[in-house]
Amino acid sequence: MIRSILYATDLGLYAPYVLQHALSLARAYNAQLYVVHAVEPLGLFAESVLQTYLDDDTLKELRAKGLGTVMSSIEQRVLEGFRDEMGEAVQDLDMIRAVRVVQGDPPLVILEEVQKLSVDLLVVGSHSHGTPLETPLGRTAARLVQLSEVPVYLVPMLQHRGRNDF
Repeated sequence: MIRSILYATDLGLYAPYVLQHALSLARAYNAQLYVVHAVEPLGLFAESVLQTYLDDDTLKELRAKGLGTVMSSIEQRVLEGFRDEMGEAVQDLDMIRAVRVVQGDPPLVILEEVQKLSVDLLVVGSHSHGTPLETPLGRTAARLVQLSEVPVYLVPMLQHRGRNDF
């Protein structure tokens, strides 16, 4: 029985397409829908730049308060972006119970959210935008298929290919 679904998005070009699948499944099963977007942690270069220009106290405050504010802002923008993409079908967005933006390695963040929310199904796209055409499965999707303890609904990102590409 599918009572709750987690849609993991990279917010890329195909995110609205994958969202349509997640919403359709939520509608069909009358399930709660959650959305998660993983943000890669700051790289060493970004960290060193911040350390160069900010004193220790400001850096600690930025990490404690600023990051949370940024994440909340991204969550709002994700929901607003979905509203813009949905157009007249915006009432379907009422099925979304929560949008979470979490910093960390995408496969690990997604798997942690699966456990935390106790969802019954995970919905992801097969590739990120920009993944080479010859790559059969993106890094995050491959890791999720390997490690997920719940079924993974994988939406193929093949609509940009022609029949001769196979």
